[in-house]
Amino acid sequence: MTKPLSDLMRPSNIDEIIGQKDLIGENGFIRHMIDNNKLSNIILWGPPGCGKTTIARALANSIDMDFVPMSAVFSGTADIKRVMETAKTNNNIGRGTLLFIDEIHRFNKTQQDTLLPYLEDGTVTFIGATTENPSFNLNNALLSRCHIGVLKPLSQTELMSLIDRSEKFIGKKIQLTDEAKKHLTTLSDGDARFLLNTIEYLSSINLKKKLSPSDLDNIIQQRAPMSDKDGDEHYNLISAVHKSLRSSDTDAALYWVARMMTSGQDPKYILRRLTRFAMEDVGLADPNAMQIALNAWQIYERMGSPEGDIALTELVIYLSTAPKSISAYKALSASYTLAKQTGSTVPPKNILNAPTKCMKELGYSDGYIYDPETENGCSGQNCFPEGMKRPTLYTPIERGFEREIKKRLEYWNSFRKKD
Repeated sequence: MTKPLSDLMRPSNIDEIIGQKDLIGENGFIRHMIDNNKLSNIILWGPPGCGKTTIARALANSIDMDFVPMSAVFSGTADIKRVMETAKTNNNIGRGTLLFIDEIHRFNKTQQDTLLPYLEDGTVTFIGATTENPSFNLNNALLSRCHIGVLKPLSQTELMSLIDRSEKFIGKKIQLTDEAKKHLTTLSDGDARFLLNTIEYLSSINLKKKLSPSDLDNIIQQRAPMSDKDGDEHYNLISAVHKSLRSSDTDAALYWVARMMTSGQDPKYILRRLTRFAMEDVGLADPNAMQIALNAWQIYERMGSPEGDIALTELVIYLSTAPKSISAYKALSASYTLAKQTGSTVPPKNILNAPTKCMKELGYSDGYIYDPETENGCSGQNCFPEGMKRPTLYTPIERGFEREIKKRLEYWNSFRKKD
């Protein structure tokens, strides 16, 4: 074979494609385009090996258009203009052109803008493929002219179907036990290209017996879990951690943290986010949460992995099982808002120091009461600017330690004068 198996087996029409039924199934918008023989501009967004290029090629065949592939990594504005000149010539003889640009997110704003007039006048039908969130990486002007198709990683069942199809294509069974085949689909992690490349390699070597899952691990390198340091997957995973903790779903929180750790994410980033969670979402419902978070962070910095992994795990369990409260977070927002609204109002004189004679004559500290010396430890004196109606900025909840804080506030506030 002069081409990779993944390229040789590429489906020639939509009906041969495995997976992505939400797009190409009976009710998928791409299926409707084919049925109506009218193809619109599309952005295909999904992980590697899920079929973006395959769908684009199959669409060109289904509607009988010239397929012009480009890569945003290697192409630029001059290449786009050359393609458009050819497309205009095709249009003059009644032939349509489907321009496919892989990794479209790699184009800068100017290059993306170059496409707009040609999409507007129908010189080409455009399909872009990207592994990055298009709403973050593509211009609004380009997005507004395209349908967004979200592709999913292939399921284990779909990958098993692909193994059967590949065996028929190459004309022989691959030397894997049934358990090893299932293991291969797990290793592929939804990536059809990885699976087919592995099958191509296994079919090219002389195997004396069928491989077990452990044999397979010894021969091939596991596909690294999909991850990045500042892209969609990074933020998707940390969002999953945060939401699982907030839902007090301990097992889910442990799983998503493990996903981040095994995919090479920075443990210090995870610990920083967990410390933030202890402040924002657990808050004063469990004041110990912040200290435990800081301790776990310090332990990890001092000991590293694997010992530090235990501290991280204990922190995840503690935070997920802790009572949750955002009362302090709300108090922060409310107090900052009030401070901006009231400007430079001065404190009442009773709580101002009077270190000089002049200040004493002006009334500074007049009426001040030293609360610890009062019978109840609280005088109820006014501490807000004179004339300001007393606001309530912090409202504790009936949960965790804040239940005790609420009792304390009610006691202190009982000594204050009502407006």
